[in-house]
Amino acid sequence: MTEIAIRTCGRPTRSGSPCKIRITGSDIACGTHATAHDRALADAHRRGYNEGYKSGSESGTHWSTFKVEQLEKRVKDLEAQLDQARRYYEIEGDQVVEVGRYAYRWRGPEALEVGDRVLLPENYVTRLKNGPGATLGTVTALGATYRGTLSVIVGRAPANLTTP
Repeated sequence: MTEIAIRTCGRPTRSGSPCKIRITGSDIACGTHATAHDRALADAHRRGYNEGYKSGSESGTHWSTFKVEQLEKRVKDLEAQLDQARRYYEIEGDQVVEVGRYAYRWRGPEALEVGDRVLLPENYVTRLKNGPGATLGTVTALGATYRGTLSVIVGRAPANLTTP
């Protein structure tokens, strides 16, 4: 990397002494002493520097984006592996399913499948939101990773029941 320092023009003045006007960056000489060739050379240097900087910046951005995408994919794969290692499908003979973000037990005669509509037991929040009674839900996953106490699904939802 070249260091751009403040320096003086140094070209000879009318008196013969070196010019003491400060110049920086790509300039070769001060505005008084610069020739058309000096100006063209300085402009070409600036353009090259700016294009190189922009190209390097874009390359770094693309690399960073690629690396982030790779890491996100790796994290997703590892989370899926961990989920599979911790997921259980049955408790004391009851099927375990997830409905939305929550896990429930099912004691019905036929196993539930993803997409089945079920009636969930009333709780404090659903009573405030929907009033008393069971709430309609859809099975989103078989098994669960949650290790706490699970509520029992009330039953399968009738085919003609719609969401409020």
